[in-house]
Amino acid sequence: MDIPAYRLQNQRLTQNKLDDPAQVVGWLGAVQSQDYGGGRWAIGLRTTGLTDSDVDRAFADGSILRTHLLRPTWHFVTPTDIRWMLRLTGPRVQQANSSMYRKLELDAAVLKRSRSVLEKMLRDHHQRTRVELTAALHKAGIPTDDLLRGTYIIMHAELEGVICSGARRGKQFTYALLEERAPQVKALSRDESLAELVKRYFLTRGPATLQDFCMWSGLTMVDARNGIDMVKSKFASEEINGQTYWFAETELSPQKTTPAAFLLPNYDEYFIGFRDRSAIGKFLGQANIQKDDPSLLANIIILDGQVIGGWRRTLKKNEVLVEASLIKKPNESEVKAISDAAEQFGRFLELPVSLSFKEHTDGQRKTRSL
Repeated sequence: MDIPAYRLQNQRLTQNKLDDPAQVVGWLGAVQSQDYGGGRWAIGLRTTGLTDSDVDRAFADGSILRTHLLRPTWHFVTPTDIRWMLRLTGPRVQQANSSMYRKLELDAAVLKRSRSVLEKMLRDHHQRTRVELTAALHKAGIPTDDLLRGTYIIMHAELEGVICSGARRGKQFTYALLEERAPQVKALSRDESLAELVKRYFLTRGPATLQDFCMWSGLTMVDARNGIDMVKSKFASEEINGQTYWFAETELSPQKTTPAAFLLPNYDEYFIGFRDRSAIGKFLGQANIQKDDPSLLANIIILDGQVIGGWRRTLKKNEVLVEASLIKKPNESEVKAISDAAEQFGRFLELPVSLSFKEHTDGQRKTRSL
């Protein structure tokens, strides 16, 4: 089984691209986005011709939301999915955060008072920055001089489904009341939510293992087994190297076009969505990447489904500079594939691209302007 080819297809990187940001986020369930710019590019990669501004507008109008859920970290999620996903994964995160709540003296009474302050500040569609919210908490007698304390108060409110992202104010992020940002939808039971999350994961990231799902979702192996039992009629499984991989059998028809390259952002779901990344790492032993260039794998380059290096961007006023650091010497067709991927990134940013190569295999540098 060609696991990378199937994953590229199921994540909509190679086939059946989608038309708008909400479709991408809804298809994947959640898109990691603590790097907001990288998260926007992750969405753009899976669409037909959308730009960075298009994704930003979708975030501003609430077509996609951003909050802490799953492991947790920041994720894009749709208004339709946010409530059931928080109810399912939030308790695990709250449990993981409990020691920090105690350390920061955030007991139930303080968190209840904090919630009242946040709700009052955000009511009637007022959207406030983190600075404004922490200042209001402090004024109400809830100290937030410790930035970590304010951070955990706000995260607790997110995990409880009280607040979520608002539109950006310039470059600043704001918060809004979830009840005003996302319409109420039919509530799912925990079993229904678990079955839906398991189904969404293996449909869009399969072939994958239950261990992969647990890492991605933050849920337990007991949950993973119960979830797959509820939806296994929709999936097939195969034993590979002693591990059971689950996948949607009807989706296994990748039309492979080689070479195909992608400049993935940091935390892209193709990389971060799995505990075991060995299926895409056959070239990683060829160079001491972390020693030569510690930031190489911050943003990875994929060629025919395999990691072949990393890239970094530098934004100028009238262009974007992309430096590719490679651990595999590319042939001419592979150079063209990487150049095409850089051009795609430039179109997303609506800027011309200048691309340079650095090969870790022999230390040579090649420069190529697009």
